Amino acid sequence: MADSNVNVDMIIQNVGHDGTTNLGFTVPQNELEMTKAAMNELRASEGVEYDSDIVKVSIVGVGMKSHSGVACKAFDTMAKEGINIEMISTSEIKISMVIQAKYGELAVRALHSAYQIG
Repeated sequence: MADSNVNVDMIIQNVGHDGTTNLGFTVPQNELEMTKAAMNELRASEGVEYDSDIVKVSIVGVGMKSHSGVACKAFDTMAKEGINIEMISTSEIKISMVIQAKYGELAVRALHSAYQIG
């Protein structure tokens, strides 16, 4: 992806049911076609899936590293709204969740309410 000047954001690796390694990653929407071309050059098109109907919702704040339960509240909020989290990425100051685009606005509103953000 770097050789194709594609900006890869979140990367998730897990083991598939058949023992193969699965990689999932996000790229900016405007770089999806470049990503597809790069994957075709790698001859990795077999078993490759693309989903352009997702959004990333993030919770950001320096206080996260000193307060426990921030992630728990975010995950509980998504669960209560029936929103499946497809990918999660965390750091000391940020939790990012990839969800279906149709739930983007609902997720933001629910998280604002859960964290009492105006």
